Amino acid sequence: METVSVDQQIALIKRGVVELIDEGELRKKLSRGTPLRIKVGFDPTAPDLHLGHTVIMQKMRHFQALGHTIVFLIGDFTGRIGDPSGRSETRPPLTEEQVLANAETYKKQVFKILDPEKTIVEFNSHWLSKMDAAGFIKLASCYTVARMMERDDFEKRYREQRPISIHEFIYPLCQGYDSVSLRTDVELGGTDQKFNLLMGRTLQAQYGQESQCILTMPLLEGLDGVRKMSKSYGNYIGIDEAPDQIFGKVMKISDALMWRYYELLSEKTLDEIASMKRAVEEGRLHPKVCKEDLGEELVRRYHGAEAAKQARHEFSAIFTSGELPQNIQEYRCQEGEESLPAVFLEAAGLVKSRSEARRLLKSGSLSVNGERYEDSGEPFARGEYIIKLGKKRFLKLIVQ
Repeated sequence: METVSVDQQIALIKRGVVELIDEGELRKKLSRGTPLRIKVGFDPTAPDLHLGHTVIMQKMRHFQALGHTIVFLIGDFTGRIGDPSGRSETRPPLTEEQVLANAETYKKQVFKILDPEKTIVEFNSHWLSKMDAAGFIKLASCYTVARMMERDDFEKRYREQRPISIHEFIYPLCQGYDSVSLRTDVELGGTDQKFNLLMGRTLQAQYGQESQCILTMPLLEGLDGVRKMSKSYGNYIGIDEAPDQIFGKVMKISDALMWRYYELLSEKTLDEIASMKRAVEEGRLHPKVCKEDLGEELVRRYHGAEAAKQARHEFSAIFTSGELPQNIQEYRCQEGEESLPAVFLEAAGLVKSRSEARRLLKSGSLSVNGERYEDSGEPFARGEYIIKLGKKRFLKLIVQ
């Protein structure tokens, strides 16, 4: 840390950040020359991470690179309450078994980004489950109902006469108390977590500690470029998806959105990104090449260098020269009803439903052994076939 000045640290820390509260305080903390404790909390409500989740993890990685201590906090206690952030109704709590199973998956995935040797994994049940009634009463006395109702989702639900359970007030109090227990110097979160992050600052002061600084990170837009990345919207890129899927999805994003992904997800410096962008604007570099570079970088991070090179090669081969992917899916079925196109396409997972299959057949999207397929309504006879649906869905069909 001695070789990295406060100004240099601040420059990296502020990369991609929406809001920093408060820069003056953070500079004061950094100037002491000792590693800071950086807290990020995750409620394990879903077991699979996507690139939207990794925006904040990239910032955690930045802090690690600067020599600071990352506390990856799994909210196994608060996860059983349910975070009301952005909710129009009470969130159903998770069972203890669900929380612990999801937490294990998180731990496996997060170390694809963070250095496990420099990461402390904590569970907030270690202190919250031991808090007695008197402790919770003291905690509740640190905040007023009026201040709690300043939170947008609570205020909106109250105005619309939607129910708000008392336990939902406990959630931000517990998250704030996590900062007290961990004596956090900096807490990171998405823009939708600002209320909870500020709670930590307030409670630390109430408990006689120096208040933490907070950094809010943007919510990454999904493949549609409009809504935030979310599995419920179907616009996500999962970090555990196959290399070819990650690469192919990156290639779908718009040229404009690509630069945002570079800033928030890439290891390239801002100067390197700016140089690439100028080259594209001046016509010296094709945006497709930049997108391929980004796709390869992301696949390399989650699957390794060899898988990244292979994904890039296969994408180019399929879309440029029409070659088949190396690991084509194989599906076997019996001759007859099982070998009807709409049936085997759904059974093999190339489509979600038979109605979708029929629609694609009608539009001429199916090729068999390199030839466009005309649907006759008859099942496929015994034999082996190379099926191509659309531009990149392939299947080796074996009819027995």
